[in-house]
Amino acid sequence: MTIPPDAEARRAIRPVICYPNETLPVPDLALYARARAGAVKVSETLAPPRDAACFEVPAGHFFRISSVEGPQVGDLNLWNRDDLSERFYSGKTRALHGTHLTTGERMWSTFPNLRPMATITADTLGWYGIDSFGGSVHDVIGTRCDPYTGNLLAGTQYHHCCHSNLTRALAAHTGMSLHEAEPHVHDVLNVFMCTGFTRDTGQYFMKASPVRPGDYLEFFAEIDLLGGLSACPGGDCSAEHSSDTAACHPLLVEVFAPAPGALEGWQVPARNGYDRSHGA
Repeated sequence: MTIPPDAEARRAIRPVICYPNETLPVPDLALYARARAGAVKVSETLAPPRDAACFEVPAGHFFRISSVEGPQVGDLNLWNRDDLSERFYSGKTRALHGTHLTTGERMWSTFPNLRPMATITADTLGWYGIDSFGGSVHDVIGTRCDPYTGNLLAGTQYHHCCHSNLTRALAAHTGMSLHEAEPHVHDVLNVFMCTGFTRDTGQYFMKASPVRPGDYLEFFAEIDLLGGLSACPGGDCSAEHSSDTAACHPLLVEVFAPAPGALEGWQVPARNGYDRSHGA
């Protein structure tokens, strides 16, 4: 390999943001906060250790994911409750907001809809920021631990990874077979997971999550949602993410309904306005 004489000049070119987000629709966090203040709990779902559970959240309600017994990360899928083809689009969410999400940022749906599915309204780990390793929490850069990669790298047949957990949970909730449910499982929001990329090799890394019992991430449902949450078999992901030996704990999902009239003026976001002619 020959290093060109202008190599340093090429490296020194300043980057530009691919998707400047100043024109994104801004969520009315003050309205959401007022509505949340008077909201009452209407349901709860527990995702057991090394397993997953599905839950439903009507548009205009809030849902909270909490650590309840010990440090634990979770893999979150979201679907339009009435149309599973509209689901969370982690790649576009990453492009619009960055590698990790926090309060005021949104989970966006797949094409052709590309609209907010949920808005983060509270994050007790918002203090963490970006650490000296380049790590942060609640990432949209990882996928989900899965049996296919485990088989590829280690020849294993491990069935309690997040992909399989979410597949089982979705099948059980909808009545679909496992083979019907699996294609609907998608890349996740890694709730509470602390991750980044190494500076020398650019590899995806994880480290012990800073989450503790009582910490939570709370969302406002912008559309009618079906959620799936897996309590990752890696526990706090300090060493492994597909393991029968890591300490694992449940995750609690609670749904809260605001008082009637508390969201006056709010509307379900419209589907994306692109005409879908694609130049034809």
